Amino acid sequence: MAITKAKKVEIVDKITGALKDAASVVFVHFKGLSVADTAVMRKTLREQGIGYYVAKKTLMKRALAEAGIKGDLPELPGEIAMAWSAGDATLPAREIYEHGKKHKDALTIMGGVFEGMFKDKVAMNAIATIPPVPVLRGMFVNVINSPIQGFVIALDQIREKKAAA
Repeated sequence: MAITKAKKVEIVDKITGALKDAASVVFVHFKGLSVADTAVMRKTLREQGIGYYVAKKTLMKRALAEAGIKGDLPELPGEIAMAWSAGDATLPAREIYEHGKKHKDALTIMGGVFEGMFKDKVAMNAIATIPPVPVLRGMFVNVINSPIQGFVIALDQIREKKAAA
């Protein structure tokens, strides 16, 4: 079934709007994912504030060209969807990565847009493994606290030795 010109313009406008608001975009290759699994995934993504949209690649490429993103668009074979978020820049990649682990060979990250530049499959998979911001903050506090904690333990041992002497 052919898409009307008006519908094509509407789709390109929707994608362009998503790109303007997005902190990052992930290009997702999907094949063989059941309707039920897709519905569950879309619901989970929506609850986390992640948009997910399937469109023809020609229309997607037209919207990406209008957005003026730097770099080269990664190769996008097969059926491609876009996942994006206006909040946490690593969230869409992380969530698609997690769903991809549950549905091996049905969902794959093919690349994306991060910090205004196209990224390939390898870069987006690396971004997907970055822990969430609260976890990173906890790790940072632990790194700062570790030397202080060691210093306090050393002072306590000196105090104990002086008290015993």
